[in-house]
Amino acid sequence: MRFIAALLLLAIPTAHTAEPLKPNIILILCDDLAMGDLGVYGQKHIQTPNLDRLAREGTRYTQAYTGASVCAPARASLLTGLHMGHSPIRANRPLHRKPPGFVPPRDHVFTGQMPLPESTLTVAQLLQARGYATACIGKWGLGMFDTAGNPLRKGFDHFFGYNCQEHAHSYYPSYLYRDDRAFELPGNDGSLESGAGAALGRTYAQNLIADESLRWIRAMKAKPFFLFYALTLPHGRRQIDELGIYADKPWTPMQKIYAAQVTRLDADVGRLMTLLRDLGLDRKTLVMLAGDNGSSYAPDSEIGRHFDQSLGGRLRGFKRSMYEGGLRNPAIARWPGVIPAGRVTDEPWAFWDFLPTAAELSGEPRPAGYPTDGHSLVSFLKGGPAPQREYFYWELHEGGMSSQQAVRFGPWKAVRNAPHEPLELYDLAHDEAESRNLAATRPELVARAEALMRSAHTEDSNWPMKERARPARQL
Repeated sequence: MRFIAALLLLAIPTAHTAEPLKPNIILILCDDLAMGDLGVYGQKHIQTPNLDRLAREGTRYTQAYTGASVCAPARASLLTGLHMGHSPIRANRPLHRKPPGFVPPRDHVFTGQMPLPESTLTVAQLLQARGYATACIGKWGLGMFDTAGNPLRKGFDHFFGYNCQEHAHSYYPSYLYRDDRAFELPGNDGSLESGAGAALGRTYAQNLIADESLRWIRAMKAKPFFLFYALTLPHGRRQIDELGIYADKPWTPMQKIYAAQVTRLDADVGRLMTLLRDLGLDRKTLVMLAGDNGSSYAPDSEIGRHFDQSLGGRLRGFKRSMYEGGLRNPAIARWPGVIPAGRVTDEPWAFWDFLPTAAELSGEPRPAGYPTDGHSLVSFLKGGPAPQREYFYWELHEGGMSSQQAVRFGPWKAVRNAPHEPLELYDLAHDEAESRNLAATRPELVARAEALMRSAHTEDSNWPMKERARPARQL
């Protein structure tokens, strides 16, 4: 496996030939942020002035797709350029093991997730080999430090934050990691209680994560850099250090905290953008921002309903589903002088397009011999049309749920919620809410969708495409 990985890296051109200016690349991934949470997508209650400005100064995408509708596989797709038919990670899968290093006794044991294999190339490895400084700051979730998925072995010079995504459920953890070393946060006990204020702990982890992102950019300002800024907000427990402008709203406590979390995310992105301007890096830096999957709340829930996360019923489903509400994300790209300001486009793209995009921006095409599923978005980012492709494909193998699949080809979207259930068919051009199943009237399109699903799915013993046993109902 080491030999295969070495060959992949050797296939990346590194010769010192004349190269175009390599832009800095900042990828901001916001955990469970819904399209409907942002003002530019229609949010009325939550204030997001910095993200709204980011959209005005760049391009906003209305049909940007995640790699998967849950955390770990979505991140794997983003970093490897592989869709779920080929990805080595196709679900959240804990390892049920103690992580290496220091673990404070007050915390419950966090396990780490199934790691990326050694043979799998990441965009960080690609950029690192081409002279970029690289950092992952926030949440990893693709392998503990004694595995092949260690972020420091997957192309990142620096890591800061949570390695295990279960650990990241608390905003008041008793420790975080700096590179592969844990450090204590005195006054925190890893609380998983919902609430606001100092009663939950002394140190709000996002304060440290946001500060570290700014510190690292300052330190790397003289060379090309890639920052994977993987914020945990607004995912996990409803925890915030202060409610701010929402303290006196006539809302439920959970609604206040959720709004404060989104606005806090917005403020930290605003700090980062201000720093880029202050350092003179504004016009040298591509900033891309996205949610990692659909909202974690159902449209009729306390959060989903109040904040209209389904965009007035336009999007069906939410996190872990194969419908548009689980697969579409808020997405914005900004690069002054390169990306058109104020553009809004409904042309689709997906997470697995990021690796070939970064490859082209770094001065070379995708590495020879590495079969990415994506297409470079560079021309699209600059104002051209989106890349043409045959299909988009997703699958998911979560917990006790049956394996799910979805495929989009042109305006047509097919969904199968379990291997032995009938395929559903929707016309997204006329039915964005996926409310009218046309499978019975368009058998030729059902047949095409079936064929695409078969060709896109590569068998993997970790992710068999079969019906899973459902747990016995508790009486």
